[in-house]
Amino acid sequence: MTQGTAGEPLLTEIARRVHEPTGADVERLAATDGDLVVLGAAGKMGVSLARMAATIFAALPGNRQVYAVSRFSDPAARAELDEAGVRTVAADLSDDAALAGLPDAANVVYMVGRKFGTSGGGEPLTWAVNTYLPGRAALRYKGSRFVAFSSGNVYPLVPVGSGGADETTAPGPVGEYAQSCLGRERILAHVAETTGTPMAIIRLNYAIDCRYGVLTDLARTVAAGEPVELGNGAVNVIWQGDANRYVLGALAHVDTPPLYLNVTGPETASVRWLATELGRRLGREPVFAGAEADTALLSNAGRSFGLFGYPRVTLAEMLDWTVAWLSGGGALLDKPTHFTERKGTF
Repeated sequence: MTQGTAGEPLLTEIARRVHEPTGADVERLAATDGDLVVLGAAGKMGVSLARMAATIFAALPGNRQVYAVSRFSDPAARAELDEAGVRTVAADLSDDAALAGLPDAANVVYMVGRKFGTSGGGEPLTWAVNTYLPGRAALRYKGSRFVAFSSGNVYPLVPVGSGGADETTAPGPVGEYAQSCLGRERILAHVAETTGTPMAIIRLNYAIDCRYGVLTDLARTVAAGEPVELGNGAVNVIWQGDANRYVLGALAHVDTPPLYLNVTGPETASVRWLATELGRRLGREPVFAGAEADTALLSNAGRSFGLFGYPRVTLAEMLDWTVAWLSGGGALLDKPTHFTERKGTF
């Protein structure tokens, strides 16, 4: 198997890099105090984020604890967290008694959300999960530092050459999933302003960890000889480990009203170029369908870079790692991103 930079197998290094913090990450959380509760910790990012936080806390004085809360329908996720020293709590956050009984903590990262299955009858559940439930959770933890995941989907499609929507861009959500995410933001801002709870709201675009993500979707499409749809012709992507670092770092910057942060990579990456680069690494010529539109769902994360620096993992590394992961038989989540969707139908 190909060796990574530390002499370990490359796939092992890739898996480690999603939850490995830097010294700067430790310093940022040293500026805070208290335990951390991660709500919705068994999702695509939650396990690695909770593990990263536990590693940071282990490097700090005192006995700070990370609690990971989820229904834990996947026993493997809970086992991984338990092994990493994270205290897992099985709970359904829609149950008022369960929510009230969660551990107290000075720091909260809220990761619960619903996207796929929204259209075709699932709209009420999506609004309940994405808008009503966050308000309930924020009230349960009023006064704590509260960092909540949102989505770059709250922005309108913007011109490809614009550099992406920044945090001053007026929202223009397309479709009910994106609208419910904006609803979440509005409810959380209301709770922040009426209770004095300091918050940060994270507008994330396309985290990558090789088990899933835009690059994995593209690589699998190219490898299968299927056409790459070009309508949404540009994307932003960021390594999941870097996204985790920025989210945890935001705990030291929460504010009232909330601080809004775009979290994504610095490049406006052409889908055609990404597919071509993946094809070159795979030894396959990509097949394309359609033509690039003049607009795309793009975000500008300059504010995050100013606070936390540029991502550690480059786009070139992500391309290399994606192909190595697929070629080496790395586990896949089989959760397509549907990044080609332009009408907000999920």
